[in-house]
Amino acid sequence: MCQDCVKEEYPDRGTVCLDTGTYLANLRECRGCGHKDTLGVINSTTSTTQDSPQEVTEYDHVCGNCNHVIATHAHRFWVEDDYQYYEMSCMLCGEAEDTRCCYPNDPRLEASLF
Repeated sequence: MCQDCVKEEYPDRGTVCLDTGTYLANLRECRGCGHKDTLGVINSTTSTTQDSPQEVTEYDHVCGNCNHVIATHAHRFWVEDDYQYYEMSCMLCGEAEDTRCCYPNDPRLEASLF
């Protein structure tokens, strides 16, 4: 991972959890060649284990011009107690987490209305 290539390390992205894509607004430029228009993806893996009901996606953001590794992106997803959980951690894309109910009406939101 290259701290010189990003404007801000691990920016707070709130609830924006990406399992694909790139946060180009945080890219300063490639330290290797100065390129800053496109990034590629290499070493992409998605894994699940029987011990843990999580799906983990990891890949490296690389310069589209010289293949310099900019950052490693990690995304986790799992379902627990009728809720979907998402987490993202990447020096370029930032850190975020989100929780969504599996049902059309979230009981937590309905309880807060009263």
